[in-house]
Amino acid sequence: MVEKKQKMEKKAHTSVSPDGQKIKISCTDKNCPIHGKEAVKLRGRTFEGEVIKKLPGRLKIQFERFLYDRKYERFDKRRTKINARLSDCMKNDIQLGDWIEIKECRPLSKIIHFYVTRKIRSKTINKAEETKK
Repeated sequence: MVEKKQKMEKKAHTSVSPDGQKIKISCTDKNCPIHGKEAVKLRGRTFEGEVIKKLPGRLKIQFERFLYDRKYERFDKRRTKINARLSDCMKNDIQLGDWIEIKECRPLSKIIHFYVTRKIRSKTINKAEETKK
């Protein structure tokens, strides 16, 4: 009898460490848009934002947008928070405070409708903030 569940093959992915060295990382996520067998198709909206919370398999980003208020003829600054899926091959690269790009996909769960596509830049610390601490 043939098993219905087949073992997932690990595919190697190269990543760059903070030292500048290349590291091979294996990805076991079947939905990973880069390596997965049943890869999720990315389509629709794309957002860039700061990572404010990191959980196993997902993260939460926040970005600001401006909304025009007709009554007061001014722009109002609003914040949006979105949950996104984080694949195994990227989980070590992305930390709190990093600026990342997410792209829309099919609903993966009740709150996750986006996938992390790439890291734009690492967290930057102002010298003024360091001196205050």
